[in-house]
Amino acid sequence: MTARPAAADSAAARRRFLAPLALAQFICSFAGSNMNVMINDITKDLDTTVAGVQAAITLFLLIMAILMIPCSKLTDRWGRKRCFTMGLVLYGIGALLSAAAPGLGVLIIGNSVLEGVGTALLIPPVYILTTLRFGDTMSRARAFGVISGFGGMGAAAGPLIGGLITSAISWRAAFVFQALIVATIVLLSRRVTDPLPADPERPFDAVGAVLSAAGLFFIVFGILQADRDPVLMAVLLVVGGALLAGFFVYIRARERSGQEPLLSTRLFKNRVSNLGLITQNIQWLLLMGVSFVVAVFLQTVRGYDAIETGVIFTAATLGVLVSSLAAERLAKRRPQRTLIVAGFVMTGAGIVLLLALVGASSRVVAFAPGLLLIGLGLGVMLTPSVNLVQSSFPEEQQGEISGLSRSVSNLGSSFGTAIAGTILVSNLGGGNTSYVIAMIVLAALALVGLAAGLRLPPNPQRVGAPAAEALR
Repeated sequence: MTARPAAADSAAARRRFLAPLALAQFICSFAGSNMNVMINDITKDLDTTVAGVQAAITLFLLIMAILMIPCSKLTDRWGRKRCFTMGLVLYGIGALLSAAAPGLGVLIIGNSVLEGVGTALLIPPVYILTTLRFGDTMSRARAFGVISGFGGMGAAAGPLIGGLITSAISWRAAFVFQALIVATIVLLSRRVTDPLPADPERPFDAVGAVLSAAGLFFIVFGILQADRDPVLMAVLLVVGGALLAGFFVYIRARERSGQEPLLSTRLFKNRVSNLGLITQNIQWLLLMGVSFVVAVFLQTVRGYDAIETGVIFTAATLGVLVSSLAAERLAKRRPQRTLIVAGFVMTGAGIVLLLALVGASSRVVAFAPGLLLIGLGLGVMLTPSVNLVQSSFPEEQQGEISGLSRSVSNLGSSFGTAIAGTILVSNLGGGNTSYVIAMIVLAALALVGLAAGLRLPPNPQRVGAPAAEALR
């Protein structure tokens, strides 16, 4: 493939290329957390419950997770730019439908289903196109730093922006805001080109897609039943586990017969990538879990409104912003493993602060130090984790690993809302008790992430550089 002209590598060209991609990651992450501060308003307006809104949020995150791998495979068949645009259109329609929702059912169709499917279509191209465009470690780290930083800021700023819009206008206006951002992205992305042609003849593993999606759905849905029906929860978890086991048996048999599976088992033979995926999953689990637990606790137990709840998340937003802006400088000075470990240490310390100060003060400002540390920690390690995983595979496997990476991250988000949220919602009348239990669970998971980070090699070797360089 011929090299790009020099003009294409100018700072202005890179900004034009990254702007719509980073903004797309921002709005998708924003959508996963902004509803947290609207819970009281939505439950009253739509005559539903906190558990109902939690289910809608979790379903949105889950649909993203279960469809991310199939949609990443479709990028090869349909083209990365086409999938990106299709995803934006679906997302925009879902946002407008959510804004006009007369009840929880329509909100779920618009927000959870249409926005979830749209996100699953548009996010894999964001990371595939970025990986193909930036070949060397520093430029790719810089690009992923921008995109991951926007993603982290979207998730952290979701409660703040959502709270401001909800208090000033209505929770419905927050969905109109999303639609307007999506329209802006469509305009900005007109100059983004796909460096590789689409392959309409590329086979698609429909059976594998159904098995993997069904397995993940039953597992997360089972977690949501923990406080309602423990027996049903156990049954759903067993069914989900069996479906996922069947999925791996199926794709292995498909590989042995020479057919292309939905997901190559070779992706799981890379130790660095496996550890990186674990850290990605737990990072987003912690971000979305903390966001949901703190937002619901402040509204339902402490009685704060949307704007008061949203403002306190400014601390987390500032933390993510500061550490993300420093991502490039940090990548030059410190190994990626060091950044990931430091990120989990800071995040764990932030959760401990949230636990320690909840009983010491009834003022909302008591949550600021912990949220700031969590924001700083997550911002430090989001980019290195993504870069480690994407850089562990050559160009021809970028579609697969991008889908797996995004699926694992979004699965972490849905786990965070499902696990921590279910613990909190199960006993909202119990004051601080359910909050403390949920935070202890999140702190334990932060330790798991730290352990995975410590097992990473100090300087993992990047593969596929020559192929990626040819695309620059």
